[in-house]
Amino acid sequence: MEEKLRESQWKNTLRTGALVLGMLALLILLGYTINGLLGIITAGIVGLVLLVFASQVPSRVIMRMQGGRLLNEQQAPQLHYLIKQLAARAGLPRMPQLYFVPSPAPNAFATGSKSDPAIAVTQGLFQLLDNRQLSGVLAHEISHIRNNDLKLKSMAAIMSRITNAFSFFGKLLIFINLPLLFMGEAVISWWAILILLLAPMVSGLLYMGLSRTREYDADLSAARITGDPEGLASALERLEQLNGQLLRRLLLPRRRAMGPEILRSHPDTSERVRRLRDLIPRYEPRIPLPERFFVA
Repeated sequence: MEEKLRESQWKNTLRTGALVLGMLALLILLGYTINGLLGIITAGIVGLVLLVFASQVPSRVIMRMQGGRLLNEQQAPQLHYLIKQLAARAGLPRMPQLYFVPSPAPNAFATGSKSDPAIAVTQGLFQLLDNRQLSGVLAHEISHIRNNDLKLKSMAAIMSRITNAFSFFGKLLIFINLPLLFMGEAVISWWAILILLLAPMVSGLLYMGLSRTREYDADLSAARITGDPEGLASALERLEQLNGQLLRRLLLPRRRAMGPEILRSHPDTSERVRRLRDLIPRYEPRIPLPERFFVA
C-alpha cells in the first residue's frame, strides 16, 4: 500500500507542478503581450498583493460567511476526538477548529492554513454517512490542509483572475484602437489577438486540472491517515448516488448535467473510487470509531 501511495503521490506532485508552471507561463506571456516587461512586472505585483491579502483572512471569518457555527468539545466530544486523532496522524501542528453548517446538502470543506485550520461539516452529511464514511471524508479535508492545497488553489485562482483581467484589458485596448487599425496607423499581431482571446479559457482549464489533481492526492493522503481506503470510497459512492437521485428528480440527464471532466473541478467519482480500492483489498482501520457521532 505504501509503495502505491508514494508512486501515485509523486505523479500527482509532478502533474501539479506542471499545471502551476503552465498557468504562470500563460500569465507571463499575456503580460508581455500587453505591455512587454512592464506588463510582466505589473502582473507580478498585483498577484503578490492579492495573495498576501487572501492569506490574511482568518478561517473563522470564512466559516461565518458560510453560515457555520463553532462546535466545542462538549457539543461533539466524539467528533473532536476523531479530528484530534486524524490531525495527529497527518502531522498537523494544530487541530482544526470544527464547524457545523445547518444545511441539508451533504458537504464538508476545509479552509485556513496549517497554523489556522478549520473544517466544516453540514447536517446533511451527518445524516447521510455512517461513522466510517464520515471519517474518510474528514481525513480527506485534513489532507487538503496538510498538503497546503488551500494555499496552492488560492494562488492558482488569483493567477486565473489576473489572466482574465489582463485579457479583458487587452481586448479593450484593441477596441479603443480600432479607428487607428482601420486607418493603418496601428498594427496588432494576430498572435497577440489570439492570446488575448484564448488566455482565459486556457487558464480556466489549467485551474480545473490542478483542482482535480489535488483531489486525487487528498484521497490518497486520507487513505494513508486512516488506513481505510474503503471508508472514503464508500462515502464517495454514497454521495454520487444521492447526486444521481437528485438529477433524476429534476429530470436532467446525468452526464450532460455534470459536463465533461475537463470542465469540472472534481474528478470522476468512479475513477476516484477505483484508485482508492486499488490500494488495499480489505478493511484495516487504524482509528477506533464509536457507534455513532452526535452533535449536541
